Amino acid sequence: MSDDSSSRIVAELRKWMATAQPGAKLPSTRELVAEHGASPVTVQKALRTLASRGLVESRPGVGTFVRSVRVARPSDFGWQTAALGSPKNSRPTLSTAMRPAPNDVIALHSGYPCRELLPERLVRSAFTRAARSDAVIDRPATAGVPELQAWFATELGTAVPGDVVIFPGSQSGLSAIFRALVGAGRPLLMESPTYWGAIVAAAQVGVQAVPIPSGPDGPDPDQLARAFERTGARAFYAQPNYANPTGVQWSSRLAEEVLDTVRRHGAFLIEDDWARDLGITTDPVPVAARDEDGHVVYLRSLTKTVSPSVRIAGIIARGPARERILADTQSEAVYVSGMLQAVALEVVTQPAWRTYLRDLRKQLAARRDLLAEAVREHVPGAHLDVPAGGLNLWVRLPDTTDLPALVRDCETAGVVVAPGDEWFPAEPTGRFLRLNYAGPNPGAYPQVARLIGEALISRSA
Repeated sequence: MSDDSSSRIVAELRKWMATAQPGAKLPSTRELVAEHGASPVTVQKALRTLASRGLVESRPGVGTFVRSVRVARPSDFGWQTAALGSPKNSRPTLSTAMRPAPNDVIALHSGYPCRELLPERLVRSAFTRAARSDAVIDRPATAGVPELQAWFATELGTAVPGDVVIFPGSQSGLSAIFRALVGAGRPLLMESPTYWGAIVAAAQVGVQAVPIPSGPDGPDPDQLARAFERTGARAFYAQPNYANPTGVQWSSRLAEEVLDTVRRHGAFLIEDDWARDLGITTDPVPVAARDEDGHVVYLRSLTKTVSPSVRIAGIIARGPARERILADTQSEAVYVSGMLQAVALEVVTQPAWRTYLRDLRKQLAARRDLLAEAVREHVPGAHLDVPAGGLNLWVRLPDTTDLPALVRDCETAGVVVAPGDEWFPAEPTGRFLRLNYAGPNPGAYPQVARLIGEALISRSA
């Protein structure tokens, strides 16, 4: 009974402390005995429990006080990423982001926008028109429908249609690039953390991923240069605009420094511009727009903003690199569905497309800010930078967090979140969650943050 009473007092005091200021004085032992109807021994046991958890501090002759929590800057172990490299025999599995979620949960784990953020009317109309065209019968060219090639080239601004190869989504494009330009057993530099799909593609191709630590401003050019020299790599995979998962956008200066480093080492920058249409407070400028010598192989997908069912991506490459990528394409899929290409072209060339993108920007901004504010308010010890675009918040949790247990607890409470470990090509350098603010039911975001916070507190209790 004493243990039960002590636990009850601990729980009640923790509730009181949750709203108290750091340094606030707890009621005296005599007051707690009277309030809880417990013995002094039981009250003292409860106070010792709180002290052992670092929640209170006792000052002899003065009283017991809520401990002032020092909000420390999270430890930065990113340098170890470069020093240790990628582990051997790494076999990444399918990401949590691809898991289907039951209808009765709040899902923040997906890598896609929810249905109400997509241009559904445009897509349905495009399918209707494409069904009446020759696209349902004709075989398209291996490199893609010329009009769609021209659209991708015009969007970049520094390419011609003949530079473009159309792919059935960016994932197949990444695999083709890694096979054609890197090759099995050879090193590929990639940001860490980075897109889980790139990690999986590299593993499946047999490429040796070499992690380059990437912080709030992007990768360190000096680390990148040393990695090129140490490994002899000839390619660097990166997401300069609204990186998945971190949301980082490179500065113009960093883009120039990285491109100079790539040129100096006679290498390729594989630029994944997955979020080209997802800018919120800034407008993305591809690094490829600065390149005239074929050092940048540029990949842009339409899947996130047109429809997950319209898996269309364009790769822009020049010279022999393009020919190798095209040859790999022919060996894998021969050509991409002409029907899907026609639908994608119809959607992005409609005047309503630009209107849709402007409205999408406003909706993403509101959802991002709502979720970020809720996380800051309800998740103790969380650190995050609000991204200027993309779909995700990258939330760092206290280093002592049991991440797998936290994810399980959240799912039990009805919230599906993605553990950050899956976005590191080597060992993770902290405890992270990736939260998609473009998911369904944004009105539940404050509730979601409270549930995450409660699960975090219960695991630290």
